[in-house]
Amino acid sequence: MNSLEGNLDVRQIGQLIELALQEDLGHGDITTESLIPDSEHGTASILAKAEGIIAGTEIAGQVFLRVDPELNVEIFIRDGCKVKPGDIIARVKGRTSSILKAERLALNFLQHLSGIATETARYVQAVSGLPVSVTDTRKTTPGLRLLEKYAVRAGGGKNHRMHLADGVLIKDNHLAVLRRQGKSIKEIIAQARQKVPPGTKIEIEVKTPEEAREASEAGVDIIMLDNMSIEDIRQSVRLIKGRALIEASGGITLNKVRAVAETGVDMISVGALTHSAKALDISLELD
Repeated sequence: MNSLEGNLDVRQIGQLIELALQEDLGHGDITTESLIPDSEHGTASILAKAEGIIAGTEIAGQVFLRVDPELNVEIFIRDGCKVKPGDIIARVKGRTSSILKAERLALNFLQHLSGIATETARYVQAVSGLPVSVTDTRKTTPGLRLLEKYAVRAGGGKNHRMHLADGVLIKDNHLAVLRRQGKSIKEIIAQARQKVPPGTKIEIEVKTPEEAREASEAGVDIIMLDNMSIEDIRQSVRLIKGRALIEASGGITLNKVRAVAETGVDMISVGALTHSAKALDISLELD
């Protein structure tokens, strides 16, 4: 297990796999069970059919082993590594019926997570050489956040908040409620600072350079520049003057990300890494 995989919560991953197996195999596999005897043994290769970055090999392996602990899973290409069409990612040996029962679920995990890792790597490559991080958001598939954020790391990105208790992020709807009470950005940040444990990072979303200046002067830790134009981002960076970390967010595409990075922001968050990544084409073929 590599350092990436060592960051996964084994218990939680096991629960996800069990839930997925129950969904797909909970009532049996009448096709395989009616046609393939348990005495039949074979070897299957998991093959890349497109270029990309792999993520989820150990999870796919665990699917096979939970279906049949006697299967042998050999992984050749580890998470975070590049693949090209024809590369053998892994081989599975043992009961053919067990391999067939686990095939689709194992590939679902592997294709989905590798798609996220691949998309993340494209964004990371696009800002190569600049002092900026590409991060994800909480726009993840319900129940799969742990795995999807893991795949972002496999692609060279970084994780934003894992959950709602993982730092304060004062967004537009929070601000709308508090502004109706007559509170300024400075007062809102001060209120948050008083209520949360010492050392908790406080971030605020702003929509104009003037709001960015106000937030930086109020002593916030991170300022999110939401859906700003390139020029407004540049102006905000100048007004903040290094008093807070700066995150750019909202509508940032692969074509736009380098221009955003060149403004001097510290982080660029991209929801599309997890909510819109195309699955990487991977297949399983019995020898």
